[in-house]
Amino acid sequence: MKRRAIILVLALTVAACATKQQTATAPQPVLPTTGSATVTGRVVFESAPLPGATVAITGRHGAGSRTTVTDANGVYTIAAVPPGEYTLRLELTGLGAATRKIVVGAQPIKVADTTLRASSVSESITVTAEAPGVTSQMSIGMSSMPASRTSADFGRAKKAAPAAPPLFIEDAAQEATYPQFKEHDYADTAKGPTTTFAVDVDRASYSIVRQYLRANVLPPPAAVRVEEMINYFNYAYPQPNGADPFAVTSEVAGCPWEPAHRLVRIGIQGRNLDEWKMAPNNLVFLLDVSGSMQPPERLPLIKSAFRVLVDRLRAEDTVSIVVYAGAAGLVLPPTSGADKRTILAALDNLQAGGSTAGAEGIELAYKVALDNLRPKGNNRVILATDGDFNVGISSIPDLEKFIEEKRKSGVYLTTIGVGTGNDATLETLADKGNGNYSFLDTAQEAEKVFKSELTGTLVTIAKDVKVQVEFDPARVASYRQIGYENRALANKDFADDTKDAGEIGAGHSVTALYEIVPKGNTNGEIAKLRLRYKEPDGEASKLIETNIVDNGTSAYAASADMQFASAIAEFGMLLRNSAYKGSASYADVASLARAARGADLEGYREELLRLVDSSRVLSGEGGRVAAK
Repeated sequence: MKRRAIILVLALTVAACATKQQTATAPQPVLPTTGSATVTGRVVFESAPLPGATVAITGRHGAGSRTTVTDANGVYTIAAVPPGEYTLRLELTGLGAATRKIVVGAQPIKVADTTLRASSVSESITVTAEAPGVTSQMSIGMSSMPASRTSADFGRAKKAAPAAPPLFIEDAAQEATYPQFKEHDYADTAKGPTTTFAVDVDRASYSIVRQYLRANVLPPPAAVRVEEMINYFNYAYPQPNGADPFAVTSEVAGCPWEPAHRLVRIGIQGRNLDEWKMAPNNLVFLLDVSGSMQPPERLPLIKSAFRVLVDRLRAEDTVSIVVYAGAAGLVLPPTSGADKRTILAALDNLQAGGSTAGAEGIELAYKVALDNLRPKGNNRVILATDGDFNVGISSIPDLEKFIEEKRKSGVYLTTIGVGTGNDATLETLADKGNGNYSFLDTAQEAEKVFKSELTGTLVTIAKDVKVQVEFDPARVASYRQIGYENRALANKDFADDTKDAGEIGAGHSVTALYEIVPKGNTNGEIAKLRLRYKEPDGEASKLIETNIVDNGTSAYAASADMQFASAIAEFGMLLRNSAYKGSASYADVASLARAARGADLEGYREELLRLVDSSRVLSGEGGRVAAK
């Protein structure tokens, strides 16, 4: 497919953008720590800290080359730099680059702030430093950018987002492949009161939607999976207090976009697990280093993400690294998590180039995992790619069968997507491999997946989890599930233990919503809720049963979490232009989500409000969004 490059505007929380990799493949030496110093500094944009900027240090004749990325405060740190002369290069793709000559001695060097600024002028200033804090401030510029475009019509200009550093990325709407599905329609309760689905803890769709909106582009409707947007957020579900690995709750309230309807929320909360209690991990990183991975939001971001995971490893954990491009290869044999330097050096040496042989890489990764299997541990292949499988096993169905067969051995598959690749394939492979699928659009998302949610990402506490709801025809005229279209099961599959379903990781929560049309007075029990699951190493399912009760609560008297989940569902339906969105509007979504925001320590809910405001502008609803 023909690719076009367009200039898109990203927010200051842009993903870690790195400089293009050099073509040489010679291994880079590990720098000694004796007599070394630390180089630190900060990169800013219009006086605000600039995360995601690339900082590279190189000695004479290319010796000691290393690359790092600025953190959330725009700060970079390069430790253990031996004495000598170095070139320091600071860059954010689309803004240009700045270089400094620094002389490292026995004392730490603190480089003054570097300002990256979008303008019509570009300059590069080189200075020399021999002691902390002696470098001068620099400014980098770039010519003005064209108007933003929607994914539906790149030729028609839309209202611009607030000024931010421009970034060249590929035409995402042209390149991405998203699963196609038809939204659930209303089911007549009198004819079929029962509905069944497999749980899903994937959250990739929210990150994909965020990537589009941060780039001032409305996402393609197929990229919006409402259940994944809802499940991106944590809710105040109770922890399980019995033998089962999770607690099941429900709530019923009014429907914000259809006042005559009711919403049912089902919540499943997995048991938390302290990291120090985790069984040993046998992890195989399977990294795509093909030519399509060269852009900074792909392989460089993946390398940055895996550094976060490596930092959390323990001595009892082992890591292997398999890469694939024109051919697959083992670049790091099983290595203890205590030997972080060796693992990180192997990651740093990776470069992109060549065609893609994804299937061959998967075969080798599973072999390495099985050769080092931990019978009582967590055995997992973590595949990170843009999803461009064009060489290897001849068809995706054959690849799915291979992964389904390997999961029986106890090795599970987690997929990590970047760029604008085959979203549909990555989601399917994770489902078949008893794992979960995440999409990385920023360095902050990498922190969330591999730091904040580490145990849920690596440790499965229940597999083949199925949910079945049986509505009371006397109280419910019809119903429709919101989302989970590609996780629907036949009712007969509920008790069939041979049917694959979803997995829940430690600390994971699952939220599902049903919109119902009431029949008369719904106060009282309106449905039976059943759940089946297997232990991670079990083959026979266990059953949990409870009742769903409607107490007549209005939409705006519901719990804060119920209101917030409802707002996200409304947001998703608007982005999909759903036939069932009723009177939904972005203004209503913002009002409901803002009122129900509650405690927001990580800032994820505040971020959602910004995305809603951006969507409102891009859609043309209500004109200009008032400043908050």
